[in-house]
Amino acid sequence: MPHTPHADPAVTVLAGPTSVGKSTLSGHIRTHYPQVHFSVSATTRPARPGEVNGEDYWFIDPQEFDRLVQEDALLEWATVHGRHRYGTLRSTVKDALAAGKRVLLEIDLQGARQVRRSMPEAQFVFLAPPSWEDLISRLNGRGTESPEEQQRRLQTARVELAAESEFDVTIINDDVARAAAELVELVCADQQV
Repeated sequence: MPHTPHADPAVTVLAGPTSVGKSTLSGHIRTHYPQVHFSVSATTRPARPGEVNGEDYWFIDPQEFDRLVQEDALLEWATVHGRHRYGTLRSTVKDALAAGKRVLLEIDLQGARQVRRSMPEAQFVFLAPPSWEDLISRLNGRGTESPEEQQRRLQTARVELAAESEFDVTIINDDVARAAAELVELVCADQQV
């Protein structure tokens, strides 16, 4: 159930269905809006071509991820698509907030729910596709998953789309530059963008 976030949230959570373009949107914001601080997630999945460790994700092995879970070093974590684990390091969020930065977390639905429990004052933004057909086209167009993985992701996407009402704001990702500007306006509500 949506809630009313503080007028000046220090943490904004961005989530949405698989292949909606969260990474593309984040990349655009990183390039054009350096005042927005991204929390880089950790993952057990291997890097895709062109991805940089520490920039796109922290690529770690399952044993290291287990250690982080055991030490409660993750603000949130989840197994995504039944295969790989992703999580947000508490230390990166805490350090950014201590430095007075606005933090944007780009995470999955499970992670967003965990953050809501531990940081209810955060702002929660759902990134939605213009249509289901557009989402299928984006997933097929990526060419990074096998047909079996694509089907698994589409099943997950149906569940994720049904959770839109849990978020404070929905942004339709019909144009990356426009959607990015809308998101940055929310993240930096009281600042000049």
